[in-house]
Amino acid sequence: MRLATLRNGTPDGQLVVVCAAAARYLPAGPALPNLLTAIENWGSAEATLAALASELADGAGLPLDPAQLAAPLPRSWQWLDGSAFGTHGDLMQVAFNMPPIETDLPLMYQGLSDRFYGPTDPVPFADPAHGIDFEGEFGVIVDAVPMGTSARDAAAHIKLVVQINDWSLRTLAPIEMKTGFGWVQAKPACSMAPFAVPPAALGQGWHDNRVALDLVVDWNGAPFGHANGRAMDFSFAELVAHAARTRDLVAGTVIGSGTVSNPEYATVGSSCISERRAIEIIAAGKPATAFMAIGDRVRMEARAADGSTPFGAIDQQVVQASLPAAC
Repeated sequence: MRLATLRNGTPDGQLVVVCAAAARYLPAGPALPNLLTAIENWGSAEATLAALASELADGAGLPLDPAQLAAPLPRSWQWLDGSAFGTHGDLMQVAFNMPPIETDLPLMYQGLSDRFYGPTDPVPFADPAHGIDFEGEFGVIVDAVPMGTSARDAAAHIKLVVQINDWSLRTLAPIEMKTGFGWVQAKPACSMAPFAVPPAALGQGWHDNRVALDLVVDWNGAPFGHANGRAMDFSFAELVAHAARTRDLVAGTVIGSGTVSNPEYATVGSSCISERRAIEIIAAGKPATAFMAIGDRVRMEARAADGSTPFGAIDQQVVQASLPAAC
């Protein structure tokens, strides 16, 4: 089962079920107008959506225009992003010349959730001097999670898996980190690949509550990295439990893995520019790779061993934001 959202002029779009080849779709129907409604009523919605997937497998459906696809969840109540790949954390300390964070708990921040860009939306930025960077990662969407849920029980609350580009502004990030109050300016809206899928749909690509798939990243048409999501130090179940330690999680909460990163970065590359710059600092004492410029493109898609791409691709261009005229 693959779920997507068609643009229909409303903030949440129209929920549809898409066939395996991403060529046809069926509307989820008036009772399930959007994915947020579906995840809030997953106990009854899942069977309806699975039945539509079966109809699609039998050849039913309308032609799908990929250009009409928004993010599968265009907005939600909460976006919590982890940093579950130890290699990424180690390299970021080098990139920002900061001491290690002394904790054995998952790292997590609360980011902007009132908008997720669609997979082909142009993404506006105010100033390329802010250090525009992409960050390829995976995420999960949960139903309602009670406060204090254990990692063992949290896995059952993971209903859908998504692929995310967590945009970052790297020259602003160190300033905000030093305040101790978290991100605001350094973390604009994220992007999502077109399809959300249940964990079971990933087959062997879902292992130990991790996405065990290569995340293939190209920057301006050149290969940049293909790190595998299996290397998470904390599983998604552990991240969900961490987030729910002192609060209920509302249905529709999105929890990210953080930038996909592997210890074998010398051979598999990276999922963000800042990591590459850190590797260059280690090797040569200074970075050689610049951050993104206006007009640059990034493409990222998770690939299974058989070459399939369960989430589809994010393929976006950086554009200059149109800002209000100064008074």
